[in-house]
Amino acid sequence: MDKSYEAEFAELVAAKGAALRRTAYLMCADWHLAEDLVQTVFVKVHLHWRRIKRQETFDAYLRTTLFRAYLDTRRAKWRRETPAEYLPELEAPGTEPGDDRDVLVAALRRIPPRQRAVLVLRYWEDLSVEETARLLGCAAGTVKSQAARGLAALRPLLAGTPFESVTAEH
Repeated sequence: MDKSYEAEFAELVAAKGAALRRTAYLMCADWHLAEDLVQTVFVKVHLHWRRIKRQETFDAYLRTTLFRAYLDTRRAKWRRETPAEYLPELEAPGTEPGDDRDVLVAALRRIPPRQRAVLVLRYWEDLSVEETARLLGCAAGTVKSQAARGLAALRPLLAGTPFESVTAEH
């Protein structure tokens, strides 16, 4: 690629990286894996940058690539990397001790991955049922049922927290 394409791609990474990482974290509940997923997305995008940069649905393309990368990690029976016995104590980006977000992420971590993905796409990314279904490769009815089951699973987990009233509304 020439310098102008590299500059455009660098702007994309700067503009979309943080939002993709937050979405990835909500899906996988692991900042390190979220970083890996976002890196995977940008590698795939970089490979086809000239062809895909002009798409009208570029944000949807990024989310679809992120979700597929996430599913690939869930489907893998073995990992190429060996986990370390001890990780350095790093504070998660964008959080402060006692942050309410920690409560929500802990609850999301306890529901099945498919329901978690539906809830993140529907209520965090604010996608419609149809957009979520297209992204996940399933029927709109499946999105609705997974969202209902996910919210039902979250309600008892978020009882007594600031998110209790939010889950009751949906």
